[in-house]
Amino acid sequence: MTLPRPEVGLVIHYSFLWHREMKDGRSEGVKNRPCAIVGAVKLEDGMLRAYVLPVTHSEPKDKTSAVELPQKVKQSLGLDDQRSWVMCDEVNLFVWPGLDLSRRPEGGFSYGFLPPGLFGQIKQKFVEKMNEKELRFVNRDDRHGPKP
Repeated sequence: MTLPRPEVGLVIHYSFLWHREMKDGRSEGVKNRPCAIVGAVKLEDGMLRAYVLPVTHSEPKDKTSAVELPQKVKQSLGLDDQRSWVMCDEVNLFVWPGLDLSRRPEGGFSYGFLPPGLFGQIKQKFVEKMNEKELRFVNRDDRHGPKP
């Protein structure tokens, strides 16, 4: 199975490391989850750095930090029917594909793309959080290579 290209709006299967977990000394995410690629930047050495936002079932305390995924979108991506949000104030960045990109149980590394309008809302909130200095980054650049 080939790895997908890191394109904005693509939802991947990834072991996201929350900022609070990093602060507690963890270096690995607790579980694999859907994550939306919000950016992909080509580095000087030709490698790509991906920026991903987590999808969670936990309702955010601050509604301005997240975008809820409509059920129709969740269905088209093959996700469950529980309410879910893309958190726009937490981001992992890593050199693609990293060690934490993994295959879904159903196969493949990704779920598909978010609709452009919805991705636009997510990107707008992400940029707002960055501009407001409310974005929590977890840099995972030191981890290279796909999982076998």
